[in-house]
Amino acid sequence: MAPIAGDLPSLRIIAPPPSNHSRFMTRPLRDPRTFVQWFRNSAPYINAHRGRTFVVHFGGEAIESGAFAALIHDFTLLDSLGIRLVLVHGARPQIDARLSESGVESSFADGTRITGSRALGCVVEANAAARTRAETLLSMGLSNSPMAGAGIRVSSGNFLVARPLGVRNGIDFQHTGELRRVDTEAIRAHLDQGSIVLISPLGYSPAGEVFNLRAEEVARDVAAELRAAKLVYLSEDAPLRVASQSPIRELTLNEAWALLERRSTAGGGDPHLLAAAVHACRNGVKRVHLLDRGTDGALLLELFTRDGVGTMVSADAYDATRRATLADIGGILELITPLQAEGWLAARSRENLESEIDHYVVVERDGAVIGCAALFSYPESDMAELACLAVDESYRNAGRGDVLLEAIERDARSTGASRLFALTTRASHWFKERGFRDGDVGDLPPARRHAYDEARRSKVMLKALAESPGGGGTSRAAVQLS
Repeated sequence: MAPIAGDLPSLRIIAPPPSNHSRFMTRPLRDPRTFVQWFRNSAPYINAHRGRTFVVHFGGEAIESGAFAALIHDFTLLDSLGIRLVLVHGARPQIDARLSESGVESSFADGTRITGSRALGCVVEANAAARTRAETLLSMGLSNSPMAGAGIRVSSGNFLVARPLGVRNGIDFQHTGELRRVDTEAIRAHLDQGSIVLISPLGYSPAGEVFNLRAEEVARDVAAELRAAKLVYLSEDAPLRVASQSPIRELTLNEAWALLERRSTAGGGDPHLLAAAVHACRNGVKRVHLLDRGTDGALLLELFTRDGVGTMVSADAYDATRRATLADIGGILELITPLQAEGWLAARSRENLESEIDHYVVVERDGAVIGCAALFSYPESDMAELACLAVDESYRNAGRGDVLLEAIERDARSTGASRLFALTTRASHWFKERGFRDGDVGDLPPARRHAYDEARRSKVMLKALAESPGGGGTSRAAVQLS
């Protein structure tokens, strides 16, 4: 993976500085050119993340840390860049302190706290204190601080409906619960109003009970229910390592699951967080990032640089995206035949697929073709065509169409094409949401214009192909941007 051009500069800008901006510098800016290069290279990530929903979990240890204010500043920066933030805090050290002060004993089973009636009061108090601490720093706006002019709004509430964990293996967990439902409508309403949503790991039942929840699982399930683009764990034990070797920077979902089954994280990394990452990716979250909370600026370095600083678990790679072969023709036909019958796709015969199979890429899951797309180049007009884009109905709405589009765009750029076009009868809005614009038949290359099917009256969608970040090639950056 190619490194970002230049090292990260010593200056770290948290918010747009006022005229007396020297107060916002942690140390003098030694090389303005390095900063300019770094800032320019972060632009693709800024654009890609804007408007996306990120769920970030941080433990009670972060709240007690002297570096918590800097972390809050980073949250503010993400908010100012248009990222929709949902923050889930933990409170384990705060709970332990309250229990100790109150002389209440608490025990664990399989890493989960057993919350008795007396302990529940301490749990509620500790979570209230942790939430208040976070809200206080998010509300700070001193003129000589990185929060100056931020105007952050923070929303908290009873977003979590829970039920008792019950009796497991003969152990009654009492007031410890598990998440039953997330009020995603309420959370999205606050995000739409420009607020940061702050969630405590407390759930409520329709009967008026309150339950102590595991914060890591709350973050996991909230991210899945919101279909968040990213779930970030700021951990005391990240990134993942195997046998104390170098950090693991990227895992496919299959690789993460295999690592979890082998229990090979003894050299570093929290297996509970890895399990949460696998669960989240299997339930609609595209990326999960495991970061070391102790690394200053870890959140920014992970999200806005090419290689990041943590471990990223990617859901997309769980389905292998690869070149099609003749062995895939049966699967492609099974996939596209219903769509052809409904008028979504133009008719393609087996003979047609056999002669053009080299133009296709497929998404394969457990040996079955669940998605496909084709690329046809027209060098004489500097254009390429995206054709036969299809995803199995059972696997839609999880970003697989975006993965195929990204693969086709990358291949189109490699052929020297600067423009991509697609013909569609029913999916014009999907294409528009991904940067295409309306065109007409006259915009097509001459050869394709002559082959245009007047009976289908397909709409012409056009897109200019920008250079990929870092000059092309396959890297973690290309995965992160999707």
